[in-house]
Amino acid sequence: MEIKINSLSEISTAAKQFVAAMGDNTIFAFYGHMGAGKTTFIKAICEELGVKDVITSPTFAIVNEYTDGQGEPVYHFDFYRIKKQEEVYDIGFEDYVESGSVCLMEWPELIEDILPVDTVKVSITEQPDGTRLVEFID
Repeated sequence: MEIKINSLSEISTAAKQFVAAMGDNTIFAFYGHMGAGKTTFIKAICEELGVKDVITSPTFAIVNEYTDGQGEPVYHFDFYRIKKQEEVYDIGFEDYVESGSVCLMEWPELIEDILPVDTVKVSITEQPDGTRLVEFID
């Protein structure tokens, strides 16, 4: 599946399409270069899920917990500053991903070998014309 985002004004529409395509999946790993729009898109997804909390990148905290419109937790991870995989285990990563709650992860490359097998990989790439392309990848 591909979602094209032509401008920031279209991001909520793109997030709505993404949420509709999530199905029963709960674990999503977002790949993309610095500045590709991972945090911005995850924020829009959270808003589409009904999160009313302030949504920020958990760069230093590693994980932020939000509450969706049904009162369920949504976990937003940012592994950019991870130095060792032990740090991921120290925050209780396994508990999060086994919780059945939505988990949205930035910089999953740094923990690739411990991602659950049912992780849905999502690529966000900036196109030459400045648009963004969101793709589910195998």
